[in-house]
Amino acid sequence: MAALPQAFIDHIQQQQNFSATEMEQFCQLSAQPLRKSVRFNRNKISLAEFHQLAQQLAWTLEPIPWCNEGFWISPKDPQMEHTLGNHVEHLQGLFYIQESSSMLPVKVIEHFAPEAQILLDMAAAPGSKTTQLAGHFIAPAAIVANELSSSRIKGLHANIQRCGIDNVILTHQDGRILGEQLNATFDAILLDAPCGGEGTVRKDPDAMKNWSTQALHTISEVQKALIESAYLALKPGGLLVYSTCTLSFEENQFVCQHLLERHQDMSAIDLKQCFADASRCITPEGFLHVFPHIYNSEGFFVAAFRKAGEMKVTPPLEAPKKWPYRRASQKLCQQLKPVFQHLGFESSNFFDNLWSRDDTLWYFPAVTTTIASQIKIQRSGIKVAEIHRSGIRLAHDFIIAFATDFSQPKLELSAELARDYLRGVDLRVPDAIPENYERVAFYRGQPLGLVKSLKGKLKNRLPRPLVRDNPIFK
Repeated sequence: MAALPQAFIDHIQQQQNFSATEMEQFCQLSAQPLRKSVRFNRNKISLAEFHQLAQQLAWTLEPIPWCNEGFWISPKDPQMEHTLGNHVEHLQGLFYIQESSSMLPVKVIEHFAPEAQILLDMAAAPGSKTTQLAGHFIAPAAIVANELSSSRIKGLHANIQRCGIDNVILTHQDGRILGEQLNATFDAILLDAPCGGEGTVRKDPDAMKNWSTQALHTISEVQKALIESAYLALKPGGLLVYSTCTLSFEENQFVCQHLLERHQDMSAIDLKQCFADASRCITPEGFLHVFPHIYNSEGFFVAAFRKAGEMKVTPPLEAPKKWPYRRASQKLCQQLKPVFQHLGFESSNFFDNLWSRDDTLWYFPAVTTTIASQIKIQRSGIKVAEIHRSGIRLAHDFIIAFATDFSQPKLELSAELARDYLRGVDLRVPDAIPENYERVAFYRGQPLGLVKSLKGKLKNRLPRPLVRDNPIFK
């Protein structure tokens, strides 16, 4: 591991006034590899099921004190830490590989805004916090996940898809102008701001390679612009959580101070009761300032603010006239009903939020038109199906999000067949399935995707971008 730059050490010492012992602990922990942590997906499995999974994978678990779904893991085989992303359970979206400290901001939102209905993740990629939010704030609540980077938004969508989430609206905007476009729209906002990454050196030894005080001042100006925008987008009575994975005052306390000085209707929330052991990292202002040696984690900072006033329900707005989507016609809904009946999918409320565009059907969060009337949407909800001359072809997104609700008998695959499926291989199984008949393939009770019986084999319907050369089964 790379040593911390002496200039950075001096900078932190000047700000924190650590004792010699604590500074030594900080430097020593920063030079050690980061221990692996995961968060199980509440939309897919329960805590008891996760414990069973950990036992099957020979993991020793240590609970993360601020996140009921989070655990530090110690695999019996240390090499497993490097291959977690290729394990079938990860590919099925049963867990998310996420650094423990980064689970804090969402827990603050859950604690102080548990009933929020419209939320914004302002700088959302790669999706750890968006998917974590979706575990608590389920439909009819909706999450707007915004990302400026074109390349990173693809990964954000992939993680949302993998985790089977149906209530996220993706936008691709500069966060600094979101507040003007979506003024007073959100019950809760998470601004996990782009930062200098001083707390990530255990994971990325090059994180401090170009550290300088000038860089701190440059990025802090961006952060101040973002928090100003977040203020505008927040409703009266709403909650704003600001977080970074950096350690200097310039990007943390000073940005918060800027917000409070500029806006007298914003007040800081004391986070010392947010979790049992929070007193170890609490600041005089009531913020969480997590240094690596406190919990043996990544460095992190979290602050929360309440906007004065009474929160009101966001009035629904009609979609813009040039919006390419239209509410699904009665005819389309009637076409889809027998397909759902075949799957055993209870769809009584599903059609209320069904939209069509050309030959595709989409399931949108209820607030989609309200957001679309104010800002361009990159993607919303999930793709349900494509309409072909030969009939309706269900989409992979729909299967991953809803298949556990199907009462149709499951096509449960062995580990060998599931491995072939994830490799994109067509399957041959003894199970007699009628010609041109679609089934959902499962592994250990969780969906993998669709197959279609064709000429004596099961045609693999897994989308090509999701094919893996070497999926791992234990």
